[in-house]
Amino acid sequence: MPPQSSSSLLKPEPSPDISRLFTWEEIGLRSGQKNSKQEKWLVINRKVYDISHFHWKHPGGTRVISHYAGQDATDAFTAFHKDEDLVKKYLKALLIGELAPDQSNCEPNKNEMLINDFRELHSMVKRMGLLKPNYHFFMLIFLHALLIDVASWLTIWYFGKSWIPFLVGVALFTISQVQYGFFQHDLGHVSVFQKLKWNKLIHFIVLGVLKGGPPSQWNFMHNQHHAKPNCFRKDPDLNMHPLLFTLGKPLSVELGRKKKKYMPYQYQHSYFFFLAPMTFMLFVQGAIIRYTVKRKKWVELAFIVIYNIRVCLMYVPLMGFKSFMAFYWLSRFLESNWFLWVSQMNHIPMNIDYDKNLDWVSAQLAATCNVDQSLFNNWYTGHLNFQIEHHLFPTMPRHNYWKVAPLVKSLCAKHGVQYHCKPLLTAFADILRSLKESSEHWEDAFLHG
Repeated sequence: MPPQSSSSLLKPEPSPDISRLFTWEEIGLRSGQKNSKQEKWLVINRKVYDISHFHWKHPGGTRVISHYAGQDATDAFTAFHKDEDLVKKYLKALLIGELAPDQSNCEPNKNEMLINDFRELHSMVKRMGLLKPNYHFFMLIFLHALLIDVASWLTIWYFGKSWIPFLVGVALFTISQVQYGFFQHDLGHVSVFQKLKWNKLIHFIVLGVLKGGPPSQWNFMHNQHHAKPNCFRKDPDLNMHPLLFTLGKPLSVELGRKKKKYMPYQYQHSYFFFLAPMTFMLFVQGAIIRYTVKRKKWVELAFIVIYNIRVCLMYVPLMGFKSFMAFYWLSRFLESNWFLWVSQMNHIPMNIDYDKNLDWVSAQLAATCNVDQSLFNNWYTGHLNFQIEHHLFPTMPRHNYWKVAPLVKSLCAKHGVQYHCKPLLTAFADILRSLKESSEHWEDAFLHG
């Protein structure tokens, strides 16, 4: 069973050096949703902080912190900041007061017992050392991706560019790129090294030279996804709605009632196979250039150029430019398929809606599900088959997900929170099932709403 709540989590007395006391109602009015110039406040451990100006300077990006304006950000703060002492220098200058003694530890609409139990679980996980990485594990992860990358080049170099070695080379190159992608994901979540600076430095190199992407853009997008998963207008992973797909019952019904139709949604479960990876592949390449140029990330752009030069120098002399283009874009298409099916199997079948300001546990469990554990599933998904644990503890090294999973299941069982886990093929099929159901909700609202 998960740990019980302790007296340490009871409401503290107000600090004598803080004169201003606030209510949750007052905090909720400072969300800045109606006007970007409005005040933005948030709460961390009962302390009230004014981020109206700081959010533009926030190292994790302006949007991810703004998504919590007017809300309690305690658990998100703890989840994202591995070294809390490092960020206290920022918080001190933003502090404007604290919650009044008669105010609960969380907003009135949230389950305080669940929140307290999860915070104790988080403390227990930290004491157990489950947030500490195993360097040997990540070294093997990197080396196996590197060896597959080299094997791709050796296949073309030794056997030539006839169909069989060409396709084998494409397969190996695709696998290496996907595995590099999982490794950079670990680095982006600062879970490979204890020190933040080493994660950031190696992430910069791996994503730039081995993957051809800008780490600042990845952080900007992915942090928002973790902060508010499956929350429309806050989770960038839902940007495909409504231009390409209609997602989730509430959003689909809303779109149908507005009589809007950008695609033949009734067939979206059929065109997902081709349109999703093709769009993702082209969008990513375009978005990378646009982001780095617009934000003047010249060093990151230089690393992206180095990546493309590196790949060209490796393969063009062996197969010629035309064959290389076929090799490269076929690999990118296969990689996009792999990534989309793995990433969306945990999210698209789950609840998709506007931000309802749920507590951290309920929000993550409503938006994520797990896939059964096995050696193949762990490798094929980069351990993202433990999506629930990954979202609850985003800085946790992936080799520890299976250790914390029983504790999370027990916590969910105690508080009646659904913990979804399914076979891999069922998870894939659920993507198409949920797309079909969403299209039916849209169609019904469009015709009869």
